[in-house]
Amino acid sequence: MNKDVISKVANDLCLGGHKNKPMPSLSELKEIMELLRAVLFPGYFGSADLTSASRHFYMGATLDIIANKLKEQVLRGYCFFCEKENCDNCEYESDDVVEKFMQSLPRIRHLLETDAQAAYQGDPAARTESETIFCYPSIRALINHRVAHELYKLNVPLIPRIITEAAHSETGIDIHPGAEIGEKFFMDHGTGIVIGETTIIGKNVRLYQGVTLGAKSFPLDKDGHPIKGVPRHPIVEDDVIIYAGATILGRINIGKGSTIGGNVWLTDPVPAGSKIQR
Repeated sequence: MNKDVISKVANDLCLGGHKNKPMPSLSELKEIMELLRAVLFPGYFGSADLTSASRHFYMGATLDIIANKLKEQVLRGYCFFCEKENCDNCEYESDDVVEKFMQSLPRIRHLLETDAQAAYQGDPAARTESETIFCYPSIRALINHRVAHELYKLNVPLIPRIITEAAHSETGIDIHPGAEIGEKFFMDHGTGIVIGETTIIGKNVRLYQGVTLGAKSFPLDKDGHPIKGVPRHPIVEDDVIIYAGATILGRINIGKGSTIGGNVWLTDPVPAGSKIQR
């Protein structure tokens, strides 16, 4: 092909690119998540040959790698939206955020342990909790979500969404990083589940495949654009079970201990202890 044509196409494509700053790296974020899995569930992921003598050293070394890699990606996330060419504040913010995030890892680990317990208790096919950690897409997606949600709460731009969308691609489970999810959460089978940004889920909740916790409508501003950050997704209280294919839309409460049957379409609140069938 004519080199002038190649050069022109290259110039045209460059015009559509982002400003001249390093972009977040999908491959680096994938590696960070693999390392985080290894420290959140040591022996299950990462090195399978840990001993009581080597575990502390392994964890410390891996955490150090995670902190350095994550700091760079968080910085790139800030710079992606920053209008300044050189912004010292982005550097400071990334340091502070990563320190706070690293301190949250024991709490994240606790939540994930309860999720594994819920998967074992909620599925008669599970022989052990360890099986759910190794095999279940629910746990895979929740590792990413609970990490991403912590970064989301720390106001890190872009990076949390990349992390949850990676899990979405792997598992078919789509959870926005803004969704608040309590202890002992289990998504049986999981494929096709959608959980929107402002969803709040209590403790000991179980969802089956194809459940949507979505928005009924999108409030618009005076120019007709969707208003961001408005609570628009359901609140699911403790001890709720929602069966396959159910669609629950809008800022409605699903009361504690309720059971929502398969393929139900729901836009009205549900009192505690209800049983809703198609």
